[in-house]
Amino acid sequence: MLELRNVVKTYANNVRAVDGVSLQLPAGVVGLIGHNGAGKTSLMQMIATLTRPTSGQILFDGTDIVSKPDAIRGRLGFLPQDFGVYPNLTALEFLQYFAALKGVCDPARLRHLLETVNLHEHANRQASGFSGGMRRRLGIAQALLNDPDVLIVDEPTAGLDPEERLRFRHLLAEIGFRKLVIVSTHIVSDVENMASHLAIMRKGRLVAYDTPDSFVRDARSQVWSATVAQRDYDALRARVQVLQAQRSADAVNLRIAHPSSPCAGAVLVEPTLEEALMTRRYAMQESGELAA
Repeated sequence: MLELRNVVKTYANNVRAVDGVSLQLPAGVVGLIGHNGAGKTSLMQMIATLTRPTSGQILFDGTDIVSKPDAIRGRLGFLPQDFGVYPNLTALEFLQYFAALKGVCDPARLRHLLETVNLHEHANRQASGFSGGMRRRLGIAQALLNDPDVLIVDEPTAGLDPEERLRFRHLLAEIGFRKLVIVSTHIVSDVENMASHLAIMRKGRLVAYDTPDSFVRDARSQVWSATVAQRDYDALRARVQVLQAQRSADAVNLRIAHPSSPCAGAVLVEPTLEEALMTRRYAMQESGELAA
């Protein structure tokens, strides 16, 4: 459905925010993961036709949306990281305004979306009085107004409480059964239970693209659990990659990424997805594929 071919974005200061990214993205939920400044937002803004790539192609159903942005705009939903509201509009009026812009004429859909994001009881409140989490949910509703084929959400759970985060993840997972959903985050738990694929970015480059199961499978036999005396911890940490450390009265319980047993008494454990991604990063640094 969506294909990126050697996409590059260079800004005026000659910094490559996106450096030669190529991807083929079918329907499903794609988690776009990377540290702050990895290039995630720049990449999504280009897919959303808000900015143009310096070079490369972005194809939607075979049409280059760099030269023909209208080919995707009517079928796109976008929730940016920084989402503002009009201070004098209620939640319902806000959706009515965006519905008019997007050509959506069904009032029932607006009410349905307010229920979907749990704002139906606040439909007639001014959005300026909403909390950050409520504004985020209103932004999610506007992104879904036109029942988009491609939904792009940047750091979607920022400001949401745990119950709202769970509801939103379920919503995105359901949409991903039929549509393409691109979710940008640096929090792995936001996508680990709903993403069909993960795209890992670092310093503008795509360094890995695979399914969550494949990342975890590749990390098996490389994640260890061990308990060491506190006096031995610093020396061990200096020569292995510690994923997690929990201190007790006179010992430290560790999760360690290492290709072989890192210390006496270490046992192999099943890696979490976050541990699998960290293990892969460490391995790439050791091999010189990735700068530290």
